[in-house]
Amino acid sequence: MLLQIIIMLVSFVVLIKGADVFVEGASGTAKHLKVPDILIGLTIVAFGTSAPEAAVSIKAVLANNSDMVLGNIIGSNILNIVLILGICSVIAPIEVKDNTIKKEIPFLILVSILLGVLMLDVSLGGATRDMISRSDGIIILLFFSIFIYYLFSLASSGEAEEIEVKYSLGRCLCYTVLGLVAIILGGNFVVDSATNIATYLGVSQTFISLTIVALGTSLPELVTSIISARKGKQDLAMGNIVGSNIFNICFVAGFPATFLGNIIPNTSIALDLIVMIVVTILLYIFCFTKKCLSKVEGIVFLICFIIYYAYLIIAQL
Repeated sequence: MLLQIIIMLVSFVVLIKGADVFVEGASGTAKHLKVPDILIGLTIVAFGTSAPEAAVSIKAVLANNSDMVLGNIIGSNILNIVLILGICSVIAPIEVKDNTIKKEIPFLILVSILLGVLMLDVSLGGATRDMISRSDGIIILLFFSIFIYYLFSLASSGEAEEIEVKYSLGRCLCYTVLGLVAIILGGNFVVDSATNIATYLGVSQTFISLTIVALGTSLPELVTSIISARKGKQDLAMGNIVGSNIFNICFVAGFPATFLGNIIPNTSIALDLIVMIVVTILLYIFCFTKKCLSKVEGIVFLICFIIYYAYLIIAQL
């Protein structure tokens, strides 16, 4: 048991550092190839913060562990809002841009509901079991293409932070490859160790993925957002979370379902899906009514975090 915990912790470090090195290398390579700074920031960097979730989910599908795929996606999205935005808005108020209120958060709500509609086949379609089928994955990726188009439209308007190139092309390519290898290896060991821990403790793999795995794969967003908030760049924290949640649903769920086969959970995640949708709608209400997240909203999110995770723990007892 202790060995599996150590393996998981080390794997998280490898996974997160791998994502950081991958972003550094891939963005530097793109810069050397004269790709516009804004496209680098909105695509490579955005994907990089979701790379841990993607690596874990792809490995989980290959290992026929669909519970971990969906638990990781849903748990990460819940944590990103109630824990990370909660902490950041307690540190300092987060002003929300008009684009985020009018386009990005509504799109996040849309794809969150879409995931629920496609996932809950038993409740909504009278099927024998819930699943995300290959056709569902294609639908999700089509919505992802809409988001990518939106990013390109932002690129043409010039709304992004520039990225400086620090290293030679050769070094950037090495970083890209090494980062990708670390992401793959870290993701493999996270899934394997989490599965072993769940078996040892006698708890569901869904519980492990909603808690430990989701928190571990959300660490890049947590660190990035807290640093942004402390530096007075709260809008970056908001953009990081909203963009990451969209990537989590559209790519992390859509890609493995489309190319690796059906995602069929063994345990019900209907309540967790509902919680994810509710906190996303709550985020929109807070942003729409006040144009910012203050300390009060942050405390509300943190209370939601405590209540939800207390429920998860009690349900396992």
